[in-house]
Amino acid sequence: MVRAGVVGTQLPTSGLDIFGDLRKMNKRQLYYQVLNFAMIVSSALMIWKGLIVLTGSESPIVVVLRDNGDIKFLTKGDNNEVDDRGLYKEGQNWLEKKDVVGRARGFLPYVGMVTIIMNDYPKFKYALLAVMGAYVLLKRES
Repeated sequence: MVRAGVVGTQLPTSGLDIFGDLRKMNKRQLYYQVLNFAMIVSSALMIWKGLIVLTGSESPIVVVLRDNGDIKFLTKGDNNEVDDRGLYKEGQNWLEKKDVVGRARGFLPYVGMVTIIMNDYPKFKYALLAVMGAYVLLKRES
């Protein structure tokens, strides 16, 4: 159903007709869009693996919250159910800067907030991934 606007133009009733766009694509266009999406995902994974090789660390990017300039760390192994406080010396709940062996190679303030939001609100993360995936699949090259 379309509405008539200015003489000679037609406006769609809804601004986002996802299934209509899918029906309009032929198989070749749909395969191209799926392949394009797969290339974006694989590129992101290659960038991540490249950072692992360049930094020599399994976690090349970490988020550290600095509220008042007093830096404290809480570590947790990848395959552990709980944090590593049981491995700290008795009475110590946090690691301080003097306890850490290593160095930061870069500093990007507030970029890590995206990671924190994604972990704190998993529904937001899945919704964002769904929207991005739908955009890549439905966007037509001109």
